[in-house]
Amino acid sequence: MKDNIFREYDIRGKVPSEINEKVAYKIGLGYGSYLQEFLNQKECVISHDNRLSSEKLHKSLLKGLLETGINVIDYGLTTTPMHYYARHINNLFGIMITASHNPSDENGFKFSFDEFANARGVMIKDLKTYIENNVFIKGRGKVENRSIKEDYINYVISNIKMGKKKIKVVVDPANGATTCIVKDIFSKLNLDVTYINDISDGSFPNHHPDPSIESNLQMLKDKVLDVKADIGISFDGDGDRLGLVDEIGNMVAIEDYAVIILRNIIDKVKVKKFLYDAKCSDNFKDEILKLKANPIICRTGSSYTQEKILKENIPFGIQCVGHISFNDRLFSTESAIYSALRIIEILSKTDKTLSELIATVPKYYNIPERKYPSSDNNKFKVIEKIKNYCNCKNFKYLEIDGLKVIFKDSWAYVRASNTGPNITLRCESKNKKDLDNLVKLFETLIKNYNEN
Repeated sequence: MKDNIFREYDIRGKVPSEINEKVAYKIGLGYGSYLQEFLNQKECVISHDNRLSSEKLHKSLLKGLLETGINVIDYGLTTTPMHYYARHINNLFGIMITASHNPSDENGFKFSFDEFANARGVMIKDLKTYIENNVFIKGRGKVENRSIKEDYINYVISNIKMGKKKIKVVVDPANGATTCIVKDIFSKLNLDVTYINDISDGSFPNHHPDPSIESNLQMLKDKVLDVKADIGISFDGDGDRLGLVDEIGNMVAIEDYAVIILRNIIDKVKVKKFLYDAKCSDNFKDEILKLKANPIICRTGSSYTQEKILKENIPFGIQCVGHISFNDRLFSTESAIYSALRIIEILSKTDKTLSELIATVPKYYNIPERKYPSSDNNKFKVIEKIKNYCNCKNFKYLEIDGLKVIFKDSWAYVRASNTGPNITLRCESKNKKDLDNLVKLFETLIKNYNEN
């Protein structure tokens, strides 16, 4: 197996050159043996998304697991949040086959070693070392095929409290895994729904889902305007990231969404702590402070944000790329479907439109996250060189999975991507000119250090 597929919070790579059936089988042997040898587990859960490669990888993974003697509860096709829920109700660890929002020619494995979140950091390195030692437990495990669909639908529905106003919604599942359940959930609520990019029969024949939220954004905007919807929502390939469009076709930043949610729940939760990742706009942090609550900054990556949310019982948290965690009414599973319903719930109880709600949120100047190609061997060296530059200039910074360089009214966050051969940059300022200068400085640093 290639070293680069073992990333910071999952195993992920190109199919079939890096991720294939042999790799899946070996991971099954390693994971099943590791659970038994070190964690005293006799059973685990598995499921997969609807990428074309997922079913074959699933079959090989299952074969490897069973040959270690571990018993498996197999939920088949699910979204990633459904998989998390399955782990939760069974009190078991498990593996989800998915590459999340990565391109459709990739695949991977999200897996857990504790009750809080997916494996992360040293946990993944430990499994890699264990697999490379090539000494596995032998046995004959049993598999039990189950469906979690109806249970999960009821779980989501029971934690939504829709108002009297019927909301008109456009839903874009991007032909991904959410197509297996989204209609079943939305049909049980007082909603007027139009679907795009949806395979309604759930069979997914000869089909590549489009795992990204951004690629179909214009189509979503056009449909929202065409049908005069109140809101447009989109999901990534495995259903744990959310995109939003308001009724006039503007994309809604996750931080703006979060401010609206925060105002709605602040008086309803006992724990007044709210989480955001280092890439988020300061408008969410500033709103938390304004409401006399405690802002918690966290490194990027749902494995880390979920761990912190569950360990500290934080009721709500976000990552600016679209991961959203509700932990106030239900166990947090980062469900994009549930997160969409929470903003729809608010709309169903107000006379204001989504754009009118967004208009009350403070706006800062920022750039969306930008990616700059850099090899897996070089990208961390670039970040270290930028750190040295900041030290020479006496810039203040936080080391949170990269560098968040903080100035009086602005910041720049530069990091090596944990899911691909890239360096990412996001900048924000309360002044447009300062933002332009900040972007220019850090883009120049990335370019120069990347070439040398």
